[in-house]
Amino acid sequence: MSWQQYVDSNLIGTGKVSKAAIIGLQGGIWASSPGYTLSAEEQKAAVRAFEKPDEVLASGVRLGGQKFFAIQANPRSVYTKKQGDGAVLVKTKQAVLVAEYVAPIQAPETTSIVEGLADYLISVGY
Repeated sequence: MSWQQYVDSNLIGTGKVSKAAIIGLQGGIWASSPGYTLSAEEQKAAVRAFEKPDEVLASGVRLGGQKFFAIQANPRSVYTKKQGDGAVLVKTKQAVLVAEYVAPIQAPETTSIVEGLADYLISVGY
């Protein structure tokens, strides 16, 4: 399966993710949903968020030009909010999954989708 198919089918296709991207830990967007653009600085910040979770909890993260406030961060997952919307970032062995959701979708709905895909990718070496 191509990286784009993971975004299209496993994330956006669930109806629980509004925008998504897969970022390589070494840099670069492997795949993204149509119109979802993460600047080079946003990509670097998303990867760095897992190295220093305390910093992301203090300052939040920018995705697609929007600032999200981190409500939970650890070396595997970062959960954020922005009014009723939010984003879930999950690190695998080689990438970071980034998924945004908008109300009325709730955080647990999106979180379970993204964490599940991350578990699968980790199990196959990615």
